[in-house]
This record gives sequence, structure tokens and C-alpha cells, in this order.
Amino acid sequence: MPENRTYQYFSNNKWHSPVAGGYFDSENPANGEVWARLPDCRKPDVDNAVGAAKSAFNEGPWGRMMPAERGRLLRRIGDVISKHADRLGAVELRDNGRLPNIAPGLGQGGWQVDSWHYYAGLCDKFEGRLIPAEVPDIHNYMTWEPFGVVALMLPWNSPIGTLIWKLAPCLAAGNTVVIKPSEQASCSILELMDILNEAGLPPGVINVVTGFGATTGEPLIDHPDVRLVSFTGGTPGGRAVAKTAARQVKPLIMELGGKSPQIVLPDADLDLAVNGVAGGIFPAGGQSCISGSRLLVHADVIENFTKKLVDLVAKARVGEPSDPTSQIGPMANRPHYEAVLAHIDAAERAGHHLLLDGRAARRDKGYYIGPTIFSNVANGSDLGQNEVFGPVVSTEAWQNEDEVIRIANDSVYGLAAGIWSQDVTKAMRMADQIEAGTVYINNYFNAATQSPVGGFKQSGYGRENGIEGMRCFLQTRSVWLATNPHQPDPFA
Repeated sequence: MPENRTYQYFSNNKWHSPVAGGYFDSENPANGEVWARLPDCRKPDVDNAVGAAKSAFNEGPWGRMMPAERGRLLRRIGDVISKHADRLGAVELRDNGRLPNIAPGLGQGGWQVDSWHYYAGLCDKFEGRLIPAEVPDIHNYMTWEPFGVVALMLPWNSPIGTLIWKLAPCLAAGNTVVIKPSEQASCSILELMDILNEAGLPPGVINVVTGFGATTGEPLIDHPDVRLVSFTGGTPGGRAVAKTAARQVKPLIMELGGKSPQIVLPDADLDLAVNGVAGGIFPAGGQSCISGSRLLVHADVIENFTKKLVDLVAKARVGEPSDPTSQIGPMANRPHYEAVLAHIDAAERAGHHLLLDGRAARRDKGYYIGPTIFSNVANGSDLGQNEVFGPVVSTEAWQNEDEVIRIANDSVYGLAAGIWSQDVTKAMRMADQIEAGTVYINNYFNAATQSPVGGFKQSGYGRENGIEGMRCFLQTRSVWLATNPHQPDPFA
């Protein structure tokens, strides 16, 4: 792979240089060195990509393609991706510091390939229905229809995985797309476009523009021919997207931030809970929206639990993603690295007790932070309320079930939660009271193509994955047919 690669943006199955001629650098977070240049797309480039997507939907073969044929094409996409899993994994490793575990998910039998096969099977399963409308001599039926051109806005923490969650159901529904990756992690998405050419996609079905929020993202969201926006990112970014989309009353699918609680009951298997809590945040460096960073542990076991947790994560090996012995990689980019350090510094200044300091993992080159554990952190504090999106957890003790439910729900977020208990009946009762889109009981961080993902409250709306994930990319049409046409004179 070239050390310094210059990419172009992708539209109408062709590569293009940006009209204004601007490019920006992409750094390898493992060492802070520039390794690629990306096109700084502006409104003319966005117009080009949206125009290609609109033509593909309205005039090309894609808009006339039968659902079953779309399904066969989606299967080919999955097979092509699996063929190039190692290539995609290598680019994402270099571009955002992901450990090499992405490649197995893209390989044959991996969940990200299974997503394509799953939605390929759903292409011809969304059947309309006859509606027994209470109107005489009327045949009323409903059909599912695609929106048309859809904008897919991606985060930097898991570009390919997040894209597949969106792209597979979006295409299965019959839409065409313009993708805007994060400016901090665009290379693997452009690499994917080169690979997808092998699948034989009609021109204009998938397009990619790269650049920054104000100059690329906003013109894309605001484009009159974009009919739906799907965004994954932080809640502040979601608010900005919603504000722009509101100008034309565009529907949105948004998966946003989280501050997920992990509730440990006194009867929990503590070794199981410690492993689950640690695995639910630290291997990804806390750079996941569902990271369980608020540890709500019963007062009777918090001392033992915390000791076990510190002992476990203190031995984690933080290092370069290319090193097979590394268990935690770097923060994905410099601005985020600096923001996480600022959160840790602020929590320490606030007087929170620091049990494990991940700042010790810092290096002269690269953006490394190790597991960081604060104890006795009140839920109402800045650390208890604000998403860090790094390898930072806080503990808080509780005494009774009503209290911990109140604490768990005392957040503007509602993305995920974990419950650890050997009393399954109690855990299920508590799960019913948690304000979160996903609740794990005696496990954490699992996901499957078949299971919907999404948030409550300020963690977003709409769903990804499962049948619900495809339904969000469809709209309904109701058709009224008179079986005995008779329209009386309204002014007789």
C-alpha cells in the first residue's frame, strides 16, 4: 500500500477530482503521520454526486429493477466485500487505528457480510396490503416505496461497519445514496467503492463525497433532491444535522451519543460482570456509542468489584494496531485524543478519585490513552453526565433497586444499558424500566444484523438493523380505487 496516497471522490461509478482543487490530509493515529490526501468536496461536487444518484433512481436501471434482482445484486456485494476483507481492514487500521479484528467481520460468514445476505432476502418481502377502509365501493391498498436519494452521514469510529448497517437496508429498499464519511476517517469508504465496482452496480447508485461538515455535509443535507438523511455521530452533530434538515422538513434517522449505565447487583457473578464491563468499553478504547461507562455497583460489592476491575484492565496492552500483541489501539484522531485527555484532567481537578490513570500510556508519537477508572463519581457530575467516548469509566454505589433505576435513567441519553445479576426475573423487571434502546442482561456489546439498534431520548430516533432498519428507508403510499365510480356534484 502506498505510503502517501491521494484519493478522489466517487460519483456515477467514476473517480473525480474536486472542482475547487482542494485536498486535506489524513493522519495515521498510530504515529500521527500523514499517510493520505482526500478531496475537499464543495457544493459543485455534492451537486454532481446527488445528480448522479437522482438520475440512477429516476432514469437508470436501478429504479426499474425488480426487488428480487436487487437482492441478487446485494448478495454479490457481500461476496465481493468478503473477497477483499483484508484489504479493507488494512486501510481502516491505518486510517483510524482500529485493531485488525475488523477483517473477520468482513470475511465470508462475518456479520458484516451476513448483513448483505440478510437484506438481500428482504428485498422482496415487504408486501403491500389491502386495507378494509370503511368506505363503500372503494378498494384501498397500501404499498411500500423508497424515498429516492438518501444521504448517509458516517462517524469516524467505525466507518465500514456503520456504513454497512445503513447501506445494505437502504439499497434493499430501492434507494440510491450519497455517502459523506467523517473527515477524520474517509479512506476505507473510498477503498470500498473501488472494490464495489466488481459487483456490477449500475452507475450512480452509490456515490461518495469527502470533506467537512459546513462545506460538504451541510450542502448535502440541504440539497433539494436529497429526500432522507441517515446520520450516526455525536448528539451535538445530530442537532446540527436536524437543524439543517428542518429547513425542508426532511425525515431523519439518527443514532447519536450515549452514557450507558452498567448495573451490578449484589448477587451478580462478579468475575462475569467484570469481564463484561471491561469488554464493553476498553478494547475499542471507549470509542463506541454504546460503551458502558457509568458503573452503578451495589454498595455491598463495589469494593470487591472495583478491585477486580482494576486488576483486570491494568494488564491490558496498549499499542500500535499493527502489533499483534496490542489489545487496545490509539484514539482515532488528534482532536479526539486531546478532548479525552481534557475530560480526564477535568475529572481529576473536580476531585474524583483516580484509581487507574490511562495517561501513562501516552507516547511521543500517536494518540494513546489506556484504561482510566474513577471511583465514587456522583451521577450528577460532569463526568457522570457527559459522554467522553474514550477508555474512561466511573463507579457509583447504590443501595436499592428504585434508586439505581432512577440513577440509570437520570441522563439525557438512552442508547444502551447493562444489568448483571443471577436473578433473571429481577433483571428482566429492571430492564423493562430502563430508558434505553438496547438492554443487555449478563452480557454486553453484542449486536446482530437481525436485531434493531437505536436510542431513546437524545440518543436518536429511527432504527438500524433488523426488519425495522429497512422499514426506516421506506415510506408508505395509500391508493384509493373506486370500484363503482360515482362522484356527485358537490354543488347540486
